[in-house]
Amino acid sequence: MLAELGAFFREGGPFMYLNLVFLAIALATVIERSIMIMLRLNLDAKAFMAQIQKLILSNNIDRAVKLCAAAPNAALSRVIKAGLLRSNRGDREVARALEEAVIETTPLIAKRIASLWSLANIATLVGLIGTITGLIRTFKSLGAASPEMKQVMLSMGISEAMNNTAFGLMIAVTCIAFHLVLISKSKAMIEEVEFQALRLENMLSRRSAGETSPLDRA
Repeated sequence: MLAELGAFFREGGPFMYLNLVFLAIALATVIERSIMIMLRLNLDAKAFMAQIQKLILSNNIDRAVKLCAAAPNAALSRVIKAGLLRSNRGDREVARALEEAVIETTPLIAKRIASLWSLANIATLVGLIGTITGLIRTFKSLGAASPEMKQVMLSMGISEAMNNTAFGLMIAVTCIAFHLVLISKSKAMIEEVEFQALRLENMLSRRSAGETSPLDRA
C-alpha cells in the first residue's frame, strides 16, 4: 500500500507535493474546528438554561454567574454571563451586553471554516496545473524521442496528468464535505446562542417586573 502510494506521488510530479501541503492544512483546519465546535465551545443548552432559569427565579444571580464561569470556553455560557453581569442595570443594559457578547462570540464559532472552500478551489486548480504541465512536458519530449520510447513517455505523461487531477479533486471533495458539516454545526450553534440570549433577556425583564413564574418550557 505504501509502495503504491509512493509511486502515485512520484508519477504525479512536483505539484502532487504542493497539493499535499494544502491537504495537510485542510485536515488541520478540520480537526481544530471539530474540537472547538464539538467540545470546547459546545454546551448542553437545554440543561444549562434550565439551571440558569431556576437560579434567576430564585433571585440567585451570583450562583448563575458562577455556573457560567464553570464553563468559561463555551460560547453560550460567555453570552449568558455577559447578560447576567448587567442584570441589575436595567433592561437596556442587559440587551446591549447580550448583543455585544453574541457579536464577539459568533466569529469564534465560524472561524476558519470558510477557508475550507478556498482550499478546495486551490487544490483543484493546483491539480489542473499539474495536469497541464505534465501533458506539455510530455508532448514536447515526444518530438525528440525514438519511436520505441514514445509509447513509454506518453504513458508516463498521461499518468502524471491523471494523478494530479485525481489528487486535486480528492482534496476538493474532502474540503467541501467537511465544510458543509462544520458550517451546518456552526450555524446551529450560533442560532442556539442567539435564541438563548433572547430567552435570558426575557427572563431578566420579567424578573425586574416582579414575575416569579417559569417563563417557558423551551
